[in-house]
Amino acid sequence: MSYLWVTIGSALGGLLRYTITRLTLTYSIGFPFGTIFINVLGSFIIGYFGTLTLQSGRYPASENLRLFVMVGICGGFTTFSSFSLQTFDLMRSGAWGRALANVLLSVVLCVAAVAAGHLLAYRTVPAQAIAETAQEEYTG
Repeated sequence: MSYLWVTIGSALGGLLRYTITRLTLTYSIGFPFGTIFINVLGSFIIGYFGTLTLQSGRYPASENLRLFVMVGICGGFTTFSSFSLQTFDLMRSGAWGRALANVLLSVVLCVAAVAAGHLLAYRTVPAQAIAETAQEEYTG
């Protein structure tokens, strides 16, 4: 059953990613701002939801719900493969400064977003981890 939840979540995450990408096209000409926004938002969501829904958290959630959101929606929503392709295209076209800016902004902002989501949820209930089991751990 967990595979079904991950599949449904991935489809929803992919649809959300496509929608936001379309909405940000005018802002993303020459630099992938939409991808950065998606990755930062997805990083915040996984940090916030992952901390808040631990079994010891304020809003404990079932393993299937956590897989649905963290692996499914967040996995389908965030765009590391798109980020990698866009960075490579910037490098290939000689835009090394923009490629470096894309890498730095994406990595720094996404790690900061995970931390912000975790800290916001942590204020509700202290917890040390986002994932409780190896299966919940989202590794990309």
